[in-house]
Amino acid sequence: MLGLSRARVEADRWIAFRSHFGIESFCCRPGIEGAHEKGGVEGQIGCFRRNHFTPVPEVESLAERNELVDQWDLRDGRRRIGSRPRTIDEYFEVERPLLMPLPEEPFETGRLFTPRVDRYSQIAVRTNRYSVPVRLIGKRVRGVLHTSHLVVYDRNVEVARHERLIAKGGCRLDLDHYLDALIRKPGAFPGATALEQARSAGKFTPVHGAWWAAAVKVHGDTGHGRHQGPDRGVAAGPPHLARAPGRRPRDGSAGWGLTADAVALEARKVAQTEDVPLGRPSPDGAAGGATVTFLHEWRLVHLPPGTRPLPSVTHYDQLFRRRRASGGEHREGQAQ
Repeated sequence: MLGLSRARVEADRWIAFRSHFGIESFCCRPGIEGAHEKGGVEGQIGCFRRNHFTPVPEVESLAERNELVDQWDLRDGRRRIGSRPRTIDEYFEVERPLLMPLPEEPFETGRLFTPRVDRYSQIAVRTNRYSVPVRLIGKRVRGVLHTSHLVVYDRNVEVARHERLIAKGGCRLDLDHYLDALIRKPGAFPGATALEQARSAGKFTPVHGAWWAAAVKVHGDTGHGRHQGPDRGVAAGPPHLARAPGRRPRDGSAGWGLTADAVALEARKVAQTEDVPLGRPSPDGAAGGATVTFLHEWRLVHLPPGTRPLPSVTHYDQLFRRRRASGGEHREGQAQ
């Protein structure tokens, strides 16, 4: 029987894994008949568990737990087994030249899918749906599903990244993926499912809502601020509602307008100080988080020094002399 022999039906991912690293598989017999065939491995695992995981260590994260395991592994490398004359690390150095080199490219542990983007700008992966940019509707993309996240590529360019949904029949949408469509159909913005998910995740805050309401009041029901995205275009808060010179709301009141310079200025401010929480003092003690960088200051820092000569007004001085001369001739003619 298959269950009582060494034969196994290997999974495709396991075949790809051992082919990538150039290793051969050897299957032990199950049950009591094959218990002695891997006794050393089981014994070392039990020793490590009893010495380091009993009692179970309390950690804050998986990364902290993995760091502890690395430290324990290094400590065990300096240990001698029984009465042997060398440590585990010393024996490993003897075997190191006999080992094959590791492959240069890492092994992709994620599961590959090639779904087609439907008319709702979504792809189906397993039993769930995830959004991608609307420009990819009708195209086939490449999705790599990992343990905790999904990465979507259009050819070799990453176009979407989502936290993996665990339950079946779920849907995860990114508001930024739908902004191009909402520019053409802005009336669908208030009731969009992507907007509700962005609000629930804290990515679309009341500040964003105030930004949008002010933009609609001044410019009408049209798209605004697409190129910076929802997290950069309006994340900096009320300073976005800068007064637009020479422009008034449609109702004629002296309300707040939305200028391109104000949006660009605040977006740059957020990009430069993303680590400063909004509405809290900045590291230098100033209230309100990040500070505003004025356009002329930004140009002095980021633009190369100019090499063109300064303008001269010498040629314009000739106009003054001609004007004085013509004025004198005119007065002489009046005197005669």
